[in-house]
Amino acid sequence: MSDAGRQPDGYAAALRALRAVLPADGLLTEEAERRVYECDALANYRALPLAVALPDTVEQVQALLRVCHQYGVPVVPRGAGTGLSAGALPREDGILLSMTRFDRILQIDPDNRIARVQPGVRNLAVSEAAAVHGLFYAPDPSSQFASSIGGNIAENSGGVHCVKYGLTTHNLLEVTLVTLEGELLTVGGGGLDGPGADLLALVTGSEGMLGVVVEARLKLLPVPESIVLLQAAFPDLERAGRAVMDIVAAGVVPAGLEMMDQVAIEVVEGYIQMGLPVDAAALLLCELDGAAADVEAQLERVTALMQACDGYDLRVAREADERTRLWAGRKGAFPAMGRVSPDFYIVDATVPRRHLPDILRHIGELAAEYGQRVATAFHAGDGNLHPLILYDAAVPDEVERTEQLAGRILDACLKVGGTITGEHGIGAEKIDKACKQFADPVLEDYFAVKRAFDPAGLLNPGKAIPTLTRCAELRGSHVHHGQLPHPHLERF
Repeated sequence: MSDAGRQPDGYAAALRALRAVLPADGLLTEEAERRVYECDALANYRALPLAVALPDTVEQVQALLRVCHQYGVPVVPRGAGTGLSAGALPREDGILLSMTRFDRILQIDPDNRIARVQPGVRNLAVSEAAAVHGLFYAPDPSSQFASSIGGNIAENSGGVHCVKYGLTTHNLLEVTLVTLEGELLTVGGGGLDGPGADLLALVTGSEGMLGVVVEARLKLLPVPESIVLLQAAFPDLERAGRAVMDIVAAGVVPAGLEMMDQVAIEVVEGYIQMGLPVDAAALLLCELDGAAADVEAQLERVTALMQACDGYDLRVAREADERTRLWAGRKGAFPAMGRVSPDFYIVDATVPRRHLPDILRHIGELAAEYGQRVATAFHAGDGNLHPLILYDAAVPDEVERTEQLAGRILDACLKVGGTITGEHGIGAEKIDKACKQFADPVLEDYFAVKRAFDPAGLLNPGKAIPTLTRCAELRGSHVHHGQLPHPHLERF
């Protein structure tokens, strides 16, 4: 049943105006149609949008945003829906703006090593299209087979190769976005250092709060001459962590440096059956790439460093199919959890590398305290942790206990100088934790940026930037005479 007749006059008028600017099949209002969009990959957070918009052209996006601005209707942009922080969680009083129809690769320019794409293009599709020219797109999140470039820009996604090649922000040259007022804005440029203020870095990772991306220019890189993947098992987390530190200290810059703990190893082996050492406390994967002679020298050095830390069962993969098989274990960690648990909750946080062994040990202690199984697979090269808490949502109170455990893991990471997100974003999931991460002066800066791009506060409200009211409540701040600190700031 359509909601159009049950909404206040303002909403009904907005929906009529949207129908006038969108294609005939571009506005979904039936409940069954809208239900598909009620959550992203973090399904614990759900809401039914007022309507779902599916524009085909940039002009339609501009017109849609102008209508929403005119009627004061919130807009939540959405890519492929693979996000893990409820960043695309709809609002019941708002429009869910799906960019899936913007799915064309507009140009692969091998001479300048640039890809020009629409935001709905799959991450992996860029490398597939560039491969014929001996090029690739470096950011490779585990969801790359499905996640969209627009979503990657919103969350500043990374992947297993970010330790050497960086996050989305380091591989992005230019973005064209539409503001809430319908203005078309291009930030960045064809070079690595465009003129003027670096608004591109500001937009990247802004979680759809500043504008809606409609086109992007991506940096492509040459496929390395030689690629080797080394896998080693370790008897405890301390020695695996020391191996990570020693590799970095030796001046080696791996293309990827990933780790799985014993729980993750056991679950992945049961899923893929690839002969992983299930008795190991940790498994470390180190990928090296570059000129063949350099890679061989680095391989010899890294092998010696791993063995010095009591690494064993060393395996070297040189051919592409061998490397793919070894990487399948790490990249298959998330889906593997579905084999052993009805539900699992993915935590995303970062810590300084030197604290990895202590944090991993503490996570194990917290898991024992809560009586829950936690597997950890993560980007060891940059300290980006992904503990996976296994649980059953059908068990009373287990969702709440799981979220509480995740919160304590984030608190522990903050205590050692880490952050509450490495690549999944804050979204709606971690907005309370953002009050702990950021001091009021930092929040003031965030509000100023938000105000400059979206003074009405209608783009993806309730995400990423916590309101001062929320932070005051969480910090136990006092409200004097009905006023919070910084009363001049808008409460988005």
